[in-house]
Amino acid sequence: MNSAQPIQLAFETQYLNFCLKVNLELPSRGITGIFGPSGSGKTTLLRCIAGLQKPEIGTLSVDGEIWQNNRRFLPPHKRPVGYVFQEASLFPHLTAKGNLQYAMKRADQRGGSGVAFEQAISLLGIETLLEQYPDQLSGGERQRVAIARALLINPRLLLMDEPLAALDQPRKQEILPYLDNLRTELDIPVLYVSHSADEIARLSNHLVILDKGRAIASGPLHEVLPRLDLPFQLGEDAGVVLDATVVKRDTQWHLAKVEFPGGELWVRDGGDPVGTLVRVRILARDVSIALQAHHDTSIQNLLQGSVVEIADDSDPAVSLVQVAVGSSILVARITCRSQQKLAVTVGQSVWAQVKSVALVR
Repeated sequence: MNSAQPIQLAFETQYLNFCLKVNLELPSRGITGIFGPSGSGKTTLLRCIAGLQKPEIGTLSVDGEIWQNNRRFLPPHKRPVGYVFQEASLFPHLTAKGNLQYAMKRADQRGGSGVAFEQAISLLGIETLLEQYPDQLSGGERQRVAIARALLINPRLLLMDEPLAALDQPRKQEILPYLDNLRTELDIPVLYVSHSADEIARLSNHLVILDKGRAIASGPLHEVLPRLDLPFQLGEDAGVVLDATVVKRDTQWHLAKVEFPGGELWVRDGGDPVGTLVRVRILARDVSIALQAHHDTSIQNLLQGSVVEIADDSDPAVSLVQVAVGSSILVARITCRSQQKLAVTVGQSVWAQVKSVALVR
């Protein structure tokens, strides 16, 4: 089990009219999602961490080792960092195997991920691609080789800058299961930049939200997503992610029942065996509120809870309602008219009607 110290960083840098000013503590294992709109500073943050951009003011320590402060600046080639860009950027004259072997030659010897050649190949599912050249691979295949190459330099930190942005939807769906493997099997931290809420919800353990160069939120995914001051940034993607366990499969209706701290939900059967740990995503727009349980409805998922908080949405016609269901939190987006009609208030017992649930892993 990883016992490394957390990543500590503080950067302040200005370029033209943009200023990045962040002070963060990030976990030493798992995937930290860096989320925000274009121009929020996501790539600039990664470049500062990699040493590719030197901020006017900056400190950075990884597992207690100082990479940067007011007296020391470790140059990029001495930082044991794996960096995956939007484009795979493989050497075109080398096969996939040749690209991987090149990475092993420049592997950091001080200890990092410790990913062996066979493990990297297995994690990314590229066994059948090794003898092919980059121009013989699909975009998703090239990116999988690029990720394996980044792991084989034995990094202590893996940086991924929107690695799926250049791929079409089928290729994204092809590569996402392999990124799941990184979250569950790697013993090093991964910083994953994206402006896709779907990717962040599926992959992240920890979440940092950037806006105009500032970190407006940072914490475990399940704590940050339900916050009612953040849907302005998340828009229609506002919602929550719950960790759950498959407890039953209904083969007749192709459904699975999953259990989470606070209740149960029926979801589309993804083929996961009973006992499998999964993630479910519930968007605020797919949750409505009732004062009583209604069973004469097509909505199958009814959860009893209590109102924790009510806040205004960016749309003046809509309110956001945070509902505690056991120890879990849901967020509902309802009209202000409905809120007034039902007299929804903090502390009130309500039924959350969940119209749609997405199984994201």
